[in-house]
Amino acid sequence: MHFKYGLDDRPVWGELLLFGLQWLAISIPSIIIIGKVVAVLQGGSADPIVYLQKLFLVIGLVLLVQIFWGHQLPLVVGPATVLLIGIISSLERGSAVINASIIIGGGILALLAVSGLFKRLIKLFTPRVITVILMLIAFTLAPTILNLMVGTAPVSGSANFSFAILLTLAIFIANGLLKGIWKSTLAIWSMLVGSLVYYWFFPLYTAPQNLAGLALPGNLLPALALPDLGVLVAFLICFLALAINDLGSIQSVGTLLKAGQMEKRITKGVTVTGAGNVLAGFFGVIGPVNFSMSPGVIAATGCASRYALVPAAIGLLFLAFSPLTIGFISSVPSPVIGAIMVYIMTAQIAAALLLVLESRAASAFDDGLIIGLPLMLGTIVAFLPPDIMAQFPAGLRPIITNGFVVGVLAVLILEHLVYRTRPQNT
Repeated sequence: MHFKYGLDDRPVWGELLLFGLQWLAISIPSIIIIGKVVAVLQGGSADPIVYLQKLFLVIGLVLLVQIFWGHQLPLVVGPATVLLIGIISSLERGSAVINASIIIGGGILALLAVSGLFKRLIKLFTPRVITVILMLIAFTLAPTILNLMVGTAPVSGSANFSFAILLTLAIFIANGLLKGIWKSTLAIWSMLVGSLVYYWFFPLYTAPQNLAGLALPGNLLPALALPDLGVLVAFLICFLALAINDLGSIQSVGTLLKAGQMEKRITKGVTVTGAGNVLAGFFGVIGPVNFSMSPGVIAATGCASRYALVPAAIGLLFLAFSPLTIGFISSVPSPVIGAIMVYIMTAQIAAALLLVLESRAASAFDDGLIIGLPLMLGTIVAFLPPDIMAQFPAGLRPIITNGFVVGVLAVLILEHLVYRTRPQNT
């Protein structure tokens, strides 16, 4: 594939800013959507504007480090959806425990990458295991997405849900019709148009009040508390999935661009991701990961220069210090966020199905069992009623009541113990 600008080329200033704005437009939706979800889940312990300020700051810093020192590839960085699952399952333990768990998980990931042990760990993640992980992220977030789609008063749940379903259909129709950069930036257009239409039907919008144009993020270093074993195990399993996501994203862009020294790029990239999660934990926000959407954006724009992401990173850092700007761009209604998350999670399932086809990971009936049972168990656990969850021992609750963790443990047991004598597809 021919690119107008190669990996280490520096576009002229005008084009550099244009490409940077495109990358910025692609980066913002995931930060706003996941950041708002986590801030709302944490309730009174997290001011949504402050939380988003800190999240923009972490993502911007990690992106700059990746560009100049890490994998040095044109890769978008954003909040790790898989860590959202760990956060949801550990809410009753408090944000201080969640923050410490992210620090520990990020530190272990960085150490594994630097020491070379990460390569040995990767062998556990066969195509079937990765397929289950990709699908589990979507399936076990279904209860959270449903709550977003139903929304809150004063708009009725049925009206919110109906709006979210119609918006979801509109997003997928647009996805089928749009091409190039318009398709790559569909999430941000969905946020803008969806919010405008929602507030047209339900005129509830109020402009942000008493927000400074420029200000440092408040409560920069929140409380930390040592996590118990159950919470830590749950987060470590989430970090294993995060590592696979990170690895796949780096490899996909490296392969597309035929970049040299890929082993070194992977080591540095995963190390920076781990260190970025440590920083995120100290700041009290969800940790970052490299996103896999980058190859499509590169193909659409014809620009493979890593320097095109520098203006995007600077834009993210500017937003980190502008509560007023964040207040305006984060005024996205809950049903709109739910609809966009349906779109994003469906794309995740599509990626998993493509992996099954390309790797022939499900060529026999037993292969389907290895994939199917963990998905069933994970989904069932994700929908367990709160009163049933409360009946399990407190120390085991973050593991037993976490559908993602249950599903990942199940697929690892089936793949490497129950069916270990079967030939492995690679």
